[in-house]
Amino acid sequence: MNTAYEKATRLFEKEKYNTAAEAFETITRLGRGTDYAKDSQYYLAESYYRDRSFLLAASEYERYVSFYPLDERREEVDFKIAVSYMSLSPRYKLDQSETLRALEAFQLFNNRYPDSERVLESAKYIDQLRSKLARKYYMAGDFYLRTDLFEAATIYFGLVIDQFPESDLAEISLIRQIETYVTYAERSITEKQQERYQKALDGYQKFIQLFPRSNSRSDVENLRDKAESAIGKLQAATTSTGTTSNPN
Repeated sequence: MNTAYEKATRLFEKEKYNTAAEAFETITRLGRGTDYAKDSQYYLAESYYRDRSFLLAASEYERYVSFYPLDERREEVDFKIAVSYMSLSPRYKLDQSETLRALEAFQLFNNRYPDSERVLESAKYIDQLRSKLARKYYMAGDFYLRTDLFEAATIYFGLVIDQFPESDLAEISLIRQIETYVTYAERSITEKQQERYQKALDGYQKFIQLFPRSNSRSDVENLRDKAESAIGKLQAATTSTGTTSNPN
């Protein structure tokens, strides 16, 4: 076993990571319970990591944690698990399951190791991952708006606002949500219009609270005026109808 471990280590040092991984995997399988098992498991994961085989790396790092939860390399391993999942995170248009796993892993890392020198780097990655998710939701809202699926559009713009308020897309998402409610109301049956105009006005109040110095404030105030005017006309029409049908 010593000879096999030394051979695997030499392969690793020569940066022949794919071959080294095969050698370390054999040792972990045949050498369970020996002095070489722990280091071989670590270097197996490390070989995959350096070979950019991040799915295999994450799996082997997690196996390492399950076998040796109190090991001194635990902090490094936990960080590399998160980095591995982040490296698997695809473009925002695709499924974001790995993004969510990476985000959770980095957040757990920061909670578990608040004094770690890696915390700032982890926080930077969290910001990047959250930005990608915000963009995912924003573009979904944009798609639904362009296809006249107004309710779905308001939901996704709302997700950006509520879940990622620090995002640079939060302000434009709120503006577009207000705009969408106005358009949605205009194209709705009369019985639904006031409710949807009112949601636009609610959005305006949120906008004033969150972005009081926005350069887009005048545009949002125009939307507010449009919604208020429409509600006034709807209420006047209702009053007029009621007066006509009940002259006494």
